Amino acid sequence: MPVAEFRRVPGAPPMAVEHLSEQPLTADALPAGQTHTHDFLVLFYAHRASGTIGIDERSWLVTDGDLFVIAPGQVLSFTGPIAEFVDDGWVVFFPADVIRGGAYSSWRAHPLLFPFAQGIDRPQRLRIPAAERPSWVERIATLDTELRARRDGYQEAALAHLTLLLVAVSRLAIDVTGELRSADEPLLAAVFDVIEQRYHEPISLTDIAAELSLTAGHLTTVVRRKTGRTVQRWLTERRMQQARLLLTDTKLTVAAISRRVGYPDVSYFIKRFRADHEVTPAQWRHAAGPAPPLSRSTDRRARG
Repeated sequence: MPVAEFRRVPGAPPMAVEHLSEQPLTADALPAGQTHTHDFLVLFYAHRASGTIGIDERSWLVTDGDLFVIAPGQVLSFTGPIAEFVDDGWVVFFPADVIRGGAYSSWRAHPLLFPFAQGIDRPQRLRIPAAERPSWVERIATLDTELRARRDGYQEAALAHLTLLLVAVSRLAIDVTGELRSADEPLLAAVFDVIEQRYHEPISLTDIAAELSLTAGHLTTVVRRKTGRTVQRWLTERRMQQARLLLTDTKLTVAAISRRVGYPDVSYFIKRFRADHEVTPAQWRHAAGPAPPLSRSTDRRARG
């Protein structure tokens, strides 16, 4: 199954907007006309539409004012080109680490991203009241304008507009959060919990499977079927997420960062990072701009 991946550009905010009435979805967004999954978060707002889409083998009617909140790994399918049933709509897509986790152990626990923590048989569609729809278009269009105009400070402005948009989504979804929690996927939750707790160690698929008392083969089959990606790929993505954060926000050496994200061999870490980002860790850091000053505790860790 095709997996659409978010293409990151060093120095640019990792988010994008498509106005469906103006142009078709690009290959980096949702490949129209085929069944696929993706490795990023998606908001699909159907301002004026009439048709159906498939999410995780379930058909959903798309009508005016529908907002679909779609998580990484969910399987999307279309009966035909999106343009045939969406007269006016917007898609906002971004990787989960755009919104910093802070005290939260993973993006799935973050209050602003909780509506995305969905799986098979969970509610996927939120309804925007008719009176509020113009304001939703304005929110998304403003974010789109910031990303296109690229005026001074647009990175910070784009993140602020995305955050406000996610606040609106969270408020809209407040009535279904209890149902989302009760519909949890226990095995997937356990897998991601192990990854979150141990990604900084040099662990393997076998280690993760052993901790869950499963065979590596069975775990691989289940996770790939439910998310479209392997356990190893999810582990690598978590490590790369933390590596990008440390490269941008600290002055730790590349070797120190390599060890902190579970790669004792710095040469392999650089090779793995370059394969995912098309630049080396040092080049990523340079493009992202200067890091904040080191605190004393961070400085001691960097020299350790």
